[in-house]
Amino acid sequence: MRGAIAAGHGLTAAAGARVLEAGGNAVDACVAAAFVSWVAESPLTGPGGGGFMLVHSGADCRSRLYDFFVAVPGAGAQGAAAPMEEIDVVFEADSSQVFRIGASSAAVPGTALGLETAHRAHGSLPWAELVGPAVELARGGVELTRPQAYLHAILDLILRHSPESREMYGGEGRLVAGDRLVLTDLARTLERIGKRGAKELYGGETGKALVAHVKANGGLITRRDLSEYRVVRRRPVTAEYRGHEFRSNPPPSSGGVLIAYGLRALEPRNGSPGSAEAMAAVAEAMRAQTELRGGAFVSALYRGGLAKRLLSGTTHISVVDGNGDAASLSSSLGSGSGVVVPGTGIHLNNMLGEYDLAGPSKAGSRLTSMMAPSVVLREGQPRLVVGSAGSARLRGAIMQIVVNVVGHGLGVEEAIEAPRVHLEEEVLHVEGGVEPGEVARLEQMGWELVKWRRRNLFFGGVAAVEVAEDGALAAAGDPRRGGAGVVVE
Repeated sequence: MRGAIAAGHGLTAAAGARVLEAGGNAVDACVAAAFVSWVAESPLTGPGGGGFMLVHSGADCRSRLYDFFVAVPGAGAQGAAAPMEEIDVVFEADSSQVFRIGASSAAVPGTALGLETAHRAHGSLPWAELVGPAVELARGGVELTRPQAYLHAILDLILRHSPESREMYGGEGRLVAGDRLVLTDLARTLERIGKRGAKELYGGETGKALVAHVKANGGLITRRDLSEYRVVRRRPVTAEYRGHEFRSNPPPSSGGVLIAYGLRALEPRNGSPGSAEAMAAVAEAMRAQTELRGGAFVSALYRGGLAKRLLSGTTHISVVDGNGDAASLSSSLGSGSGVVVPGTGIHLNNMLGEYDLAGPSKAGSRLTSMMAPSVVLREGQPRLVVGSAGSARLRGAIMQIVVNVVGHGLGVEEAIEAPRVHLEEEVLHVEGGVEPGEVARLEQMGWELVKWRRRNLFFGGVAAVEVAEDGALAAAGDPRRGGAGVVVE
């Protein structure tokens, strides 16, 4: 099958490309790549997390969003959760972010059931065949690249927080570039999921072990939480931008609707790529997004109708195939909870401890998320399939890639490599690589700047594939995190 895939790691992208070569479709490739990402990108994703997959059908031009993000735990639980622990993750000397971790930070995971649900609806190759490559990779091990070693370094206090996580991630010393990470326990879990399906995690022995370990460490996930978890199908949020249609993750998640709102604000703006005017326009759109998030925004996400009123760490995989079908998958453990279920290789998420997330407290309710797997359509067919890692920064990263490709006409690789900006409160972070003269002009415009020396994962980790007007394919992963793109002709 002709197609293209981009992901946060070369092994992840290669796994999806092999599925396309074997005749699988976009969803098949996305699912196989997702399983490999559990191994190659284990600090960011895995069966202990949650996510979203946007699937677009070229035949009928319909897009469907599968919401398998984490849910509030505690159904039938007795007593209160233990206090969370705070960890400061440092990106650079002058930039850090606080995360709360521990068993009480873990919400009900959804990734395994989400992949299974999307595969049952759209897949064409056998499930076990798509899981197999990840099993072999976990058993044989993966050599840490420099970007992956950077993730291990900044997340070290989390990755080696508990006895089980230390055993998984390097014992008494953290792993560095060139070390081989072998995930034998995760290989066995993947093998069980390949044979028995996601029910192994939501009702089998693996699920029982998860619940017992979380309870023993002060968390609230119960067997009832797992057995009652469901994947939710949603209609994507949409917005027009420069003659194209942007589709993304709808409420109750916030990322997609905020990006759509920002693109609407940028529709009439001009400025050449990398210019002070173009960066200022993006910053103004980010300011509008921030103002929008105030007040009753979170409660409005759950009431319904918000998108209509406004518009009338994470990893990502983007795929498009020769039939015009596309799959855009974002999944995450947050920063990870530091809690690994013994004998399973399952590192649990810390979504209840993420300051950027919000939502209801009732057990079983879905948390909101910034994750925004997206597709940009031209006359009903994929023009750009895109998504990003990056916590609160990912919506800005995605918006800037859409602007670069659709608004400025850059190729997808150039669009991703271009320096980005991020507005935090009233301070504009400017990534390294911007022309000094343009940075000076931004200051003359009155912006208070934080000037980064080089490109950094702080500004997101985008993966995107592009279909040119003549049908040519291109794919690129973000160099900020060692991403890769593969085109299958």
